[in-house]
Amino acid sequence: MFKEWRRQRAVGRVKSGDGRPLKPFRWWQQFNRSLYYLRQDGRTEYAVDVRLMGDAKTGEVHANLFRDGRHHAVSKVPAIFPVDGGVIEVAVSRVGLRRCHHVTDGGAEQQLVPDPKSAEGRRARLERNHPAASRALGFLSVVMLIIGVVLLVLQVAEPISRIPPIAENIGIFESPLRLPAWLNIALTVGAAMASMERGLRMRYHWLLDGAGN
Repeated sequence: MFKEWRRQRAVGRVKSGDGRPLKPFRWWQQFNRSLYYLRQDGRTEYAVDVRLMGDAKTGEVHANLFRDGRHHAVSKVPAIFPVDGGVIEVAVSRVGLRRCHHVTDGGAEQQLVPDPKSAEGRRARLERNHPAASRALGFLSVVMLIIGVVLLVLQVAEPISRIPPIAENIGIFESPLRLPAWLNIALTVGAAMASMERGLRMRYHWLLDGAGN
């Protein structure tokens, strides 16, 4: 019931588009724009265009739906756009899209196809052309995020354990790791890059990816 209420609320946020043409993807938009397509057997073509930096004034992120190259609808994210045969669901994280799927009336799901010039499209091409390298990169991303989560837990646990009631009843926890500043910085950068890599593939886990978001 709550899920259906959220769904109806998201659909209610959708506003009509202004009919402007879809602008082509440019190389300098690699990390602030996501563009995905849904082609339905040579019939209607939909495109979802999301500017990840958000509105310059409000910071709100909007998803724009284009139908056959023209602006058809817009909504704040998370967004649910009614389309032929179902809906398109769009959700974001701080590092990219979490979801951009066509869900049919029967419940079948299909991820939309990224623009080949986008960062997501280039990552998808790597997966198609070099699957072994793609799997290795995905595995490395998970490892970096696990390390990041462990370090975060250790860093948070120590100051929390010094709160008087906790210290008196449990004792003070002292982290067994004392990493040099350069290594801390390197691991932080590595975790950020791992989150970005997973964002390009719309991979999201509440613990791994949510810890830094």
